[in-house]
Amino acid sequence: MKYRNLGNTGEKLSAIGLGCMGMTHAYGERDDAESIRVLNLALDLGINFWDTADIYGPHTNEELIARVLKPNRGKVFIATKFGFVPNGTYDRSFDGSPAYARKAVEGSLKRLNVEVIDLYYAHRIDPQVPVEEMVGGMAQLVKEGKVRYLGLSEASAATLKRACAVHPIAALQSEYSLLTRDPEPEILPACRQLGIGFVPFSPLSRGLFSATLPQNESGFKSNDFRLSIPRFNGEYYENNTHLAAAFAGLAHGKNCTPAQLALAWVLAQGDDIIPIPGTKKQNYLKENAASVDIRLTAADLADIQAVVDKYPNTGPRYTEAGMKMVNK
Repeated sequence: MKYRNLGNTGEKLSAIGLGCMGMTHAYGERDDAESIRVLNLALDLGINFWDTADIYGPHTNEELIARVLKPNRGKVFIATKFGFVPNGTYDRSFDGSPAYARKAVEGSLKRLNVEVIDLYYAHRIDPQVPVEEMVGGMAQLVKEGKVRYLGLSEASAATLKRACAVHPIAALQSEYSLLTRDPEPEILPACRQLGIGFVPFSPLSRGLFSATLPQNESGFKSNDFRLSIPRFNGEYYENNTHLAAAFAGLAHGKNCTPAQLALAWVLAQGDDIIPIPGTKKQNYLKENAASVDIRLTAADLADIQAVVDKYPNTGPRYTEAGMKMVNK
């Protein structure tokens, strides 16, 4: 494994992290035994950056991770998030208030069975709570030794600057992949200006670039979160399956898997970027980890872009309601 700095923190984290959400949430049936094997394999592979959230489950993701995290605490930099208040399977409200952050962190500490959380994110920006107030409340948790570093998720460049005026922000987590390029114009430059590490979630476009998904949406399990995303429905998904197949051909021509090529592309966008692809299978974890050894030339990057450009009708990454939770 190769390692990268997390912003200006001095922390050395694996260049590929592990997104744990799918182990208990959103992507079909649970297999706790296999998930435990994945977590232990991550340790063996040197993947020391694990990502979860209290909403995943809710709560069950943190509890599952704790079974491996507790006996290996010194080997893992653990990140979790707060803010979403569960009202149903995919129905939720958001609370970024200092009072809710305090309540949420106590629950996460207990479920993770740790004395301190390494990186604590606000899972979104609350339009009802000024970011200065939210980050001020989170900063108090740092002072009390409950968390070490603060992070934000899906925050705009302007919001990042306001947040950093209150307390240093170690990381910004946002969706970023070959199909989701929103952070490039303003957010990535702001992160670099402010010394904030950038942590892409869904770097494989929710598995699309793994070339392992069904050929049409009827092949997904009924409880798969992706069915609620425009990108995985109708003409968008038809376009995207053709894109995935063309991309897979390109990857095989470069002697790697499609997932490895997609992750290598994300890694090539800057040494300050640490993607966290999610998986709950050992073979996929090994595959993802090996992407750090792939070096892409300018010609490779041009070839990749040409394939993406050929299939432009990719669709929105969230529904209209979901996009309202993305800070702009």
